[in-house]
Order: sequence, then C-alpha cells, then structure tokens
Amino acid sequence: MLELELHERVARLTLDRPPVNAINSEWLAAFNRLLDQLARRNDWQVLHLRSSQKVFCAGADLVEMRQRFAGPNGVDAMVETAAAMQHLFARIEAMPQVSLAEIGGAALGGGFELALACDLRVAAANAKLGLPEARLGLVPGAGGTQRLTQLAGRATASRIILGCEVVDGTTAAALGLVQWAVPGAEIAVHAARKAQEIADVPALALAACKACIAAAGDPRRDGFAEEIEASRRLYGEASTRERVQAFLSTKERT
Repeated sequence: MLELELHERVARLTLDRPPVNAINSEWLAAFNRLLDQLARRNDWQVLHLRSSQKVFCAGADLVEMRQRFAGPNGVDAMVETAAAMQHLFARIEAMPQVSLAEIGGAALGGGFELALACDLRVAAANAKLGLPEARLGLVPGAGGTQRLTQLAGRATASRIILGCEVVDGTTAAALGLVQWAVPGAEIAVHAARKAQEIADVPALALAACKACIAAAGDPRRDGFAEEIEASRRLYGEASTRERVQAFLSTKERT
C-alpha cells in the first residue's frame, strides 16, 4: 500500500495500492503511521512522494465511498473522510522537511490535493491533473479550494475548480500548478535528482526558509521579522558559520 525507504537523507515514499492508489481509511491510517515514524527520526530532510502505478493517485476510494454513502450516517461519514484527508495533507504541509511530489500519471481530486500539500511538484508532461468534484455537486474538500487558490491565484483556481478542467502537466506548469513538467520517460530521474539536491542543503536552513515562506501568506505573522530572527538563529549555528566562512574565503581568492 505504501513503501518507505531512506537513502542519503531522502525519504522516498511510494504509493503502491493497485490499480490507482485510491485513498481509503486504511490508506490514511497507514500514511499517518509513516509520518509518525519519520517524525521520530532525524536522518532525512526530503519526503519524495511517488507512485508505482501508472497514475499518481486517483483520489478517494469509490468502493468505500459507496459503502459510507449508503450507511445510516452517510453524510457524516463522507464528511469525516474529507476531514481525515485534510488532517493528513495538513501534516505534510506543516512538516519542517521539504516534500516533493513526483506526478508521473493522473492526479485527480484527492490525489491532486495530496500533491498540492507538498512544497514542490514535478509532473510528467502528459499527466492529467484536476479537481473535478463540482461535477458531482461537491467541492474539493480536502484542501483543494484553499491550496490551489493560494498557489495559483483566484483566477486560475476558478478556471480549474469551477470549470472542472483537467489539464496536462505542461499546462499545469504554465499555470503555476506544478514547478516542473518533463517528459514522462525522464520524470523519475528528474525527481530523484531534485530531491537529492535539496537533501544536500542544510536542514535547519530548509526549515527556516519554509517557515518564512509560510509567513508570507499569513497576515497574522510578520514575515520580515521572522527572516531577521531566522538569520540570527542560523548565524549562531557553528555549521552555518563554517559554510559562510568557506564561501567568503573562496570569494576573496577570486
């Protein structure tokens, strides 16, 4: 269902629930357990999400949805599922480590909302991405309306969500939904290389940068003040001072 391996400070988490990595309660519980496990470790700084299937993730499990919807408390059961997805995706977003989604195939509904919770997204040029829930009379209720609007702006979010539009990876990159679009045959190498490049950056700096970026979108926080405080804290780290000194010494010789 989910496979985790750690190598050179990259935690690679592979979605492996054939045929489409459908999200059900068991999947959500397993994912939360893996995040609990990772939270107890300090030997990783990038979470690289990928899929073993042709699709990245097709969203909620239709079998479980039918069962819950038909039950005596169908409405509450469906809302609980959306809330559980929101909770998991919020955990991913709030991690101090960097998260990267490798979208090699379709990422629709909850599957795209999972990717939107990540800091970085690379998509295959021919992958299909979208939030078509409105066609069912619903909203993208696992954070899709909020994160897509924050990411790409109201106009683009309205186009994708209200128009129930499914776009390919190339279009998604042009719209700012993903940071990179590459040929499908190259995505695994590209994503792995990007994950490793980020894993080679000091972990404390990555966490501080993530916090400051988050502050830019929160009117309750003073992002400029947080930058200064983060700078003070990082300059106090011996490893940072060593890196800065080495950099300045190199510049003196050029």
